[in-house]
Amino acid sequence: MPLVTQPPVQPGESFTYQFTPKDAGTFWFHPHVKAAEQIERGLHGVLIVEDAEEPEYSQEFVWVLDDWLLTKDRQVATNFVSRHDLAHDGRWGNVLTINGRYQPAFQVKAGERIRIRMVNVANGRVFSPSFAKLVPYVIAVDGMLAEAPFPLREFYLAPGNRIDLDIIIPKAFAGKSLSVQNLYGRKKSALAFLQVAAEEAVETPGFDSPRARQFPRWADAIKLPIEHEYILNAKRGGVYGISWTIDNKTWPDNATHELTSGQFYRLRFTNKSSRLHPMHLHGQFFKVIAKNGRAVQENFWRDTVLIGPKQSIDIGLIPLDKGLWLNHCHILEHAEAGMMTVINVN
Repeated sequence: MPLVTQPPVQPGESFTYQFTPKDAGTFWFHPHVKAAEQIERGLHGVLIVEDAEEPEYSQEFVWVLDDWLLTKDRQVATNFVSRHDLAHDGRWGNVLTINGRYQPAFQVKAGERIRIRMVNVANGRVFSPSFAKLVPYVIAVDGMLAEAPFPLREFYLAPGNRIDLDIIIPKAFAGKSLSVQNLYGRKKSALAFLQVAAEEAVETPGFDSPRARQFPRWADAIKLPIEHEYILNAKRGGVYGISWTIDNKTWPDNATHELTSGQFYRLRFTNKSSRLHPMHLHGQFFKVIAKNGRAVQENFWRDTVLIGPKQSIDIGLIPLDKGLWLNHCHILEHAEAGMMTVINVN
């Protein structure tokens, strides 16, 4: 993040990143300067970090989910960070794509076991992928393996979210075309197709789905005090006429919250607005432990959680990596209009 972790890379300049990845999984990278335009125009990339021992799937796909707001002459609309987008759930496009392609077809064979790594890079759109008659199992969320695989049912893939899917193509599906739909919104729409070859089924790879080696339950976390409650809201004013706030202030005027590495914390996000806010915490992973004050048990980690209108979400985390870490809404227009703050892990 410019002015937090590094200076912005100026036009014509370069910057070399050198690091040792700590966690295997599906990640992505993108700019944080004028992100609402730069990411919308396609400046982002996927980073796959492999485990030392990865299971051998028949095929592995990376699906970058996006939407594009196009004009009648099929050009990217240039009204970025508009009043309309700021007053709503960010910029939602009129064309949905996977890997930049409209309703692409992916070739598979009956009996194959495939892994699909999904990344939502849209400015504001939420996806809820559905595979019709297939039953994919989610094995990882936001790059981290789940405690155990769970069936994909109404999982909201908010901007910034990632999921890894483990799918077996039934032998009876040879020669069929399987539609992958987006169920989020007023009407469903096709995202892609799995085109199953008509030839004889292949042998299905047999192995246990990958899962987290250790996973805490934190059953009593709901009884612990709330370290801090982040109030999410909007107010008039600011550069764009509408400001999106955390604790009634906009970036960079809101306070930096201090956390200690290795210590458990319960944090609450309370959405006072009538819009969506996928809150994303840099550098840390957390578990959702309560919704609207009631305890929940999710068997996976997150780094981004979608918070609905007038909803509160409690997360539990043990920050490990020290330093300054951004905490922001991943609807890029909301972040651009101020919904960002910083956590300092000491």
